[in-house]
Amino acid sequence: MAGMGGTPIIILKDTRRESGKDAISNNIMAARAVANAVRSTLGPKGMDKLLVDSLGDVTITNDGVTILKEMDVQHPAAKMLIEAAKTQDKEVGDGTTTVAVLAGELLKKAEVLLDQKVHPTMIVQGYRIAAEKAVQIVKSISIDASENDRALLEKIAETAMTGKLAESPDSKMASYAVDLVLNAIETYNGKKSFDMDRVNVEKKVGESTLDSQIIEGIAIDKEIVHQNMPRKVVNAKIALLSTAIESKETETKTELQITSSTQFQQFMDHEKMRIKEAADKVIASGATVVFCQKGIDDLAQHHLANAGVLALRRVIKKDMDKLAKATGANIVTGLDELGPGDLGTAALVEEKRLGSGIMTFVTGTKNHSATLLLRGGTQQVLNGLERALDDALHAVADVVEDGKMVAGGGAPEIELSLRLREYAATLKGREQLAVTKFAEAMEIVPKTLAENAGFDAIDKAIELKNKHETNKNAGLNAYTGDIQDMLELGVVEPLRVKIQAILSATDAACLILRIDDVLASTKTPPPRGAGGMPPGMGGMGGMGGMGMPPGMGGMGGMPPGMF
Repeated sequence: MAGMGGTPIIILKDTRRESGKDAISNNIMAARAVANAVRSTLGPKGMDKLLVDSLGDVTITNDGVTILKEMDVQHPAAKMLIEAAKTQDKEVGDGTTTVAVLAGELLKKAEVLLDQKVHPTMIVQGYRIAAEKAVQIVKSISIDASENDRALLEKIAETAMTGKLAESPDSKMASYAVDLVLNAIETYNGKKSFDMDRVNVEKKVGESTLDSQIIEGIAIDKEIVHQNMPRKVVNAKIALLSTAIESKETETKTELQITSSTQFQQFMDHEKMRIKEAADKVIASGATVVFCQKGIDDLAQHHLANAGVLALRRVIKKDMDKLAKATGANIVTGLDELGPGDLGTAALVEEKRLGSGIMTFVTGTKNHSATLLLRGGTQQVLNGLERALDDALHAVADVVEDGKMVAGGGAPEIELSLRLREYAATLKGREQLAVTKFAEAMEIVPKTLAENAGFDAIDKAIELKNKHETNKNAGLNAYTGDIQDMLELGVVEPLRVKIQAILSATDAACLILRIDDVLASTKTPPPRGAGGMPPGMGGMGGMGGMGMPPGMGGMGGMPPGMF
């Protein structure tokens, strides 16, 4: 800015600024670019993305939130869309691609209104009204679902996993997902709640996905520490230790001077005695199986093996917590505290070889528990299978908790589009335009399903609208291209996923539309040398940048060859 007499007044230093229409257009363009990146993954015929990170690790997936998390996005508006997808994943566990695609389409429709000189605030207000009405409509078309209807819950799981590696006709993954969810449902004050911590899933490379199996108990990806220990313990008494079975280090630093071999032998004997005492405390408790979160000394392993105790070390805390719940054991923090009352029980603890690896299985536990052992030809296959299973688990849990579901295949979105258009006609003012555009945006989901399946999107959208005059559950069969009743076809989704997708997409779109000014710093921080010194002052002493002659910037500014 120019002040009195034309003197420039600097207000924003080293700042790039975009404002007004340019700012909104750039934000919309960035967010839509992210939405378009994941759009081709939607539906049963969606394609996969191959992602390679900076370390060269490869991820192959069509899971929306996984793709968005792996993308190295710089634009702040695009990051907002990714945050919306993450929220969807955190809250309901599925529908992340729908959120991104729907938010991108809402922004696209908003751009048309902006070109018609409709103020962004009016668009945001209209979108909020439309989202509220959409939630009411989708609730009105929802269908009751019972947790006792196992076949229906399996259909929910199959729909969630469709388009992923777990959808082969012989796959029992949907059945396994239902088993795991029903095992992890808890009831508080008459309200059902899904505890994800009670779901045990272990991955092991080898064989095929069809060889995955449910194990009644806990599987630990560790092997027994000593070759002389038993490989199988029946009617096991289990101790869980979060402390090491070894000689304790002193709390203060000490210095010990040994001047003769006799003193050294005495020192070693004392160390051995302390380690034996630690092992004896475990044996005295009556434990026949030990899971230790930390290390077990070699000598302690020898004593435990002689006593017929099976032991595993470096067991992760997550597995320790699962073992505590399943066996009824207490996790003990000190060997002096370990007693018979802290031990848990299991009918069998056994080490088994799986492919090229070894795992330990704890079965017949005091409290019922189940572990799904996933198998697959490669690590990428296993990771994809785990992501598909995670979607299925959350989808089934949502239906069990809420008791509500909706038809899939784009049926709810078409119904919302038709009903919101009718609702828009009852409104006065410019909000009507925004509600109409919101209704149009809802059609992006069935259109994308059709495109990804190789059909004409506009033709299928028209067919769907015509069919919805008589059947509100009509959706697109992506395999045949026919418009069918999705309930009869068994394509069903949780109500909660649809509601959260509408709200998350609307929030992200409205947040981006309200931004009319972008202020970004253009000045990059100067690189810092050793010790955080400015350029030219690096090195030890860094005298080279302080008026010293060239070559004098080494150790304290010494000449070359003097270091």
